[in-house]
Amino acid sequence: MLEAMAVSLFTNRVKGATEEIRQTKPEQDVYIKWAYSFAGHPRRFIAELIKDWNEPHWAAWRAFISAVFVDRIRSTEELRIFKECTQLDELPKARPPSVWMPVGRRGGKSRILAAIAVYMAVCYDWSHYLDPGEMGVIPVLAADRRQARTIMGYVKAFLEHPRLKDRVTKDSAESINIDTDKVVEVVTASYRAVRSRTVLAALCDEIAFWQSDDASLNPDHEIIAALEPSMATIPNALLLGASSPYARRGVLWDHFDKWFGKPGGPLIWKAPTIVMNPTVPQSFLDEKYEEDPIAAAAEYGAEFRTDVDAFITREALDSAITTDYTEYPPNPSIKSYKAFCDPSGGSSDSMTLAIGHIDPMTRRGVLDLLRERRPPFSPEAVVEEFARTMREYRVFRVRGDHYGGEWPRERFKVNGIQYDLSKRRKSDIYFEFLPLINAGRVELLNERRMYNQFLGLERRTSRGGHESIDHGPGAHDDLANVAAGVMVELLGKHNPAEIHPTLLAASMRTYTRHSLDNIRPSAIPDWHGGPKWG
Repeated sequence: MLEAMAVSLFTNRVKGATEEIRQTKPEQDVYIKWAYSFAGHPRRFIAELIKDWNEPHWAAWRAFISAVFVDRIRSTEELRIFKECTQLDELPKARPPSVWMPVGRRGGKSRILAAIAVYMAVCYDWSHYLDPGEMGVIPVLAADRRQARTIMGYVKAFLEHPRLKDRVTKDSAESINIDTDKVVEVVTASYRAVRSRTVLAALCDEIAFWQSDDASLNPDHEIIAALEPSMATIPNALLLGASSPYARRGVLWDHFDKWFGKPGGPLIWKAPTIVMNPTVPQSFLDEKYEEDPIAAAAEYGAEFRTDVDAFITREALDSAITTDYTEYPPNPSIKSYKAFCDPSGGSSDSMTLAIGHIDPMTRRGVLDLLRERRPPFSPEAVVEEFARTMREYRVFRVRGDHYGGEWPRERFKVNGIQYDLSKRRKSDIYFEFLPLINAGRVELLNERRMYNQFLGLERRTSRGGHESIDHGPGAHDDLANVAAGVMVELLGKHNPAEIHPTLLAASMRTYTRHSLDNIRPSAIPDWHGGPKWG
């Protein structure tokens, strides 16, 4: 009897839910059918979202949409732009498996990516490829979540269209649900974050600048590798990677280098800002080229930079990490440790410390300890903590950079540690560190963030030919800096001697030299102990 009551109750609930759907579905059906009528006609649909879509300044993006979705090109101007930006003679015969867009800044990439996301979400019925309860995901990935929210802002604005807004079932800061089975959401640029999802389309924004201290130097390869299986069960799933170009490495460069101008593979669309967005004032672009031609050529001319190279190889780093240890405790048999510190004010950069010693058997520099305190933190508390750590290793003086003026000196002195200013610039430290690691003279800890920061270092050449070493845009090198710093202190060239001005003045005075006859026997050098002046 209880079983019959349960069945009856379940049936009534399902019946009630069905009636509710019947009451709301006719109006929704009209909007759904309206959106479905644009399937295969993306240009017509985007014209519903962008009111001036058919104006001349959108010609390049109309040609781009035709190339991506194999839609008809409608003018000789669009055909000219297509050939210029792809180096192809004719449109692809089928939708490309992926699209890579090295396009200049302010070219309109984010707005078009958002329009494509909405088109893919509302103009196709994906239910045949989704299991009951399964969500089809359109992830928006960028170098950081704040940047990805720019695309999300456009997505939400487009979904305010009178015939689309009723299809939004849930709206939050970083995701928006459409109907009951699709979601457009901001996703961290991490290969872990895109696994175990069914991806309808993936929008990878500013992919040339993706960096990660926790995964690898270039997570773009790993993220794309994780995305592809997530898209495998969705016919015509779309992967778009857009960015203003940067260095000649990473997945954007790899695809460009292999496929630009070649049919039958991924579509490569390379275009400067002025082509994709003629509304950008030419005077603005001229000013940027005048300030820094190399940077402007990358940011606004869509040219990959030739003045940026990787500083250190993965092979060199791997050979320097010979154990799984992430730290060595103090060893009483080690006579001398040295320390290097990279101070910070506690609001933006990490404060880091490295301690190392020279192995008496191999004469190699050994990194014993790394400490990192990420912001926000109290600088005074971290100095106190680092001082305690150094005392455990019998270290009572530390070398560091000139950050904060006298503040580091004073705070470390209060805690019993002498803080000496490094006479080397950061680039000089890295330049001295490179031959040490290439020669196999250093042993590093198995610390992932330090490893990735070393790989992320870039060698840049200025217009005057001056070379410098620093981290890439949006990246950090706080751990790499102190690890290299302590190795250079242990094994590098000695710091140039500083001569006090009073000594220089004294050296200018005239002294009366004694003849050899007047030198007393006690002044004759003792070759075992040096000169002994009586």
